[in-house]
Amino acid sequence: MAPKDKSKLPFDPKTFLAKVGTGRKIMDYRNGEAVFSQGDQADAIFYVQKGKLKLTVVSDQGKEAVIAILEAGEFFGEGCLAGQIKRMATATAMTDCVAARLEKAEMIRVLHEEPVFSELFLRYLLSRNIRIEEDLVDQLFNSSEKRLARVLLLLANFGKEGRPEPVIPKISQQMLAEIIGTTRARVNFFMNRFRKLGFIDYNGGLHVHSSLLNVVLHD
Repeated sequence: MAPKDKSKLPFDPKTFLAKVGTGRKIMDYRNGEAVFSQGDQADAIFYVQKGKLKLTVVSDQGKEAVIAILEAGEFFGEGCLAGQIKRMATATAMTDCVAARLEKAEMIRVLHEEPVFSELFLRYLLSRNIRIEEDLVDQLFNSSEKRLARVLLLLANFGKEGRPEPVIPKISQQMLAEIIGTTRARVNFFMNRFRKLGFIDYNGGLHVHSSLLNVVLHD
């Protein structure tokens, strides 16, 4: 029996995604820079290593909507694996970002050959599906005030692994209005109300306090 090759280390998805290789690049994006635009060719998948991005769609009438906020540890652009030829949304950096870009063929190869990577990607897809379902329920049944509170808590990472972020990256009230489906005036009204109640403050940036959960949980 041939001896095992001890020089071959176990496959580590995070290490794989952090290094340049065949069909794999590490990309830097400035705040406000587009990673790809709606209508571009869908030929690669991205993995966020650092920073936050937003996905937006624009209707034929020119109306824009924010459909997702992405952060470190999330994939995006995976529609090409399901036969998507053109990008259905625009991905734009909300902060300075670092992302791994995997060409479609390389992504398919590693999914077939590395079970650990496949498990990581499957967990992402399941968690994203849950998030989409929660967003739909939120949109259908909750008030715009509750929707705003939930978005602020999500942006601050409440309910996720690790400690909540002390300061949310700069995000305009117009963008918040696009995310929750209301007007900027309503967002401004609720933000002022949250500040007066001590749920948020603007000391050196937007701070979200755990007490904001009261708005989401209160019937």
